[in-house]
Amino acid sequence: MYTLNWGHLSLAEFLQHYWQKKPVLIKAGFKQFVDPLSADEVAGLALEEEIESRIVSNNNNNWQLHSGPFTDYANFGEQNWTLLVQAVDHWHQEAAKLLQPFRFIPNWRIDDLMVSFSTPGGGVGPHLDQYDVFIIQGEGKRHWRVGMPDPSLEQHCPHPRLLQVSPFTDCINVITEPGDILYIPPGCPHDGISIENSLNYSVGFRAPSQKDLINGFADHLLDQNLSGNRFSDQNRQPAESIGAITAADLQQVQQLVSDMANNKELLPHWFGEMISQAKHELDINQPDPHYTVEEIAEYITEGSVLTRVGGLRCCYYQADASSDILLFINGDKVSIPATELATVKLLTDQEILSVTDNLIFSQSDERLQLLTQMINLGYWYFTE
Repeated sequence: MYTLNWGHLSLAEFLQHYWQKKPVLIKAGFKQFVDPLSADEVAGLALEEEIESRIVSNNNNNWQLHSGPFTDYANFGEQNWTLLVQAVDHWHQEAAKLLQPFRFIPNWRIDDLMVSFSTPGGGVGPHLDQYDVFIIQGEGKRHWRVGMPDPSLEQHCPHPRLLQVSPFTDCINVITEPGDILYIPPGCPHDGISIENSLNYSVGFRAPSQKDLINGFADHLLDQNLSGNRFSDQNRQPAESIGAITAADLQQVQQLVSDMANNKELLPHWFGEMISQAKHELDINQPDPHYTVEEIAEYITEGSVLTRVGGLRCCYYQADASSDILLFINGDKVSIPATELATVKLLTDQEILSVTDNLIFSQSDERLQLLTQMINLGYWYFTE
């Protein structure tokens, strides 16, 4: 297990002074850091069709981007390229443990773990991200420059699928070593160039845009066949110009849209389903045949341990202490009685259900049925 060493900071101080405000280097954030996987294993993941990977190379300012899977790296040479593999936490259990120290932010905000292998001179160029990221230095060293948000910066595309930013003034200029952690808020320009063969681990956070939210909400309304109220103008006065859209018209349209978005019954259902869906494929294997409730009860009695599949997104919403709980897992929604909050927290807050945890499920037929359903969906699996 990885333990985050804040050094001269505390978690409270970090959240108050740095989170979404300014970048910071957490020197030796992971003391005596040991890489959870090797460069060869990263290359092995990039062989798989279902895993998103890409290589960014730069030779004499000729930027290229290649999409995986990759079976051979000989053509890229020994320097000036980076292999990036997305959602490694979905496929590599040891690497997924790197996310745990950052779970002081709610589950729904954490996105995935991206791992990159870089040769000397490798990087993706100076760029901006619109989300928070912690970059952990693994083996090797990397030269990082990070700046503060600057509206005068211009973005450009040296390659059709590669967005970079114009030169910026840095506030951090460091060489990161194994275990160092660099936190970069949204909108901060940054550029990392590998000094030697190196591994980096990026813990990214979801930051849905207004467009994403509106599109997702509209899709939910369509899926649920919810049309809501219609435009009404029963107090309409004679139009001065029949071609005009008036401010009063727009105000009423805005109110219609706002009323739908402010629907406190609808909003949590939509948001929970949307935000719990995985952006990348999960390594799900449903048991065949499915387990019966009686079989799960027997496994629990025998002292079995359950592990949640890597990258599975679990969260819940409860309006108040007496309201039913909406449990969201990978876009699925289950309504749970208000009295079962402790049970829900086991499923959402813990990646491993111990022998003791599982005994709690066996104390109730409803809990046991819920656990059996989750196992048969492939969301949890027996590890002991």
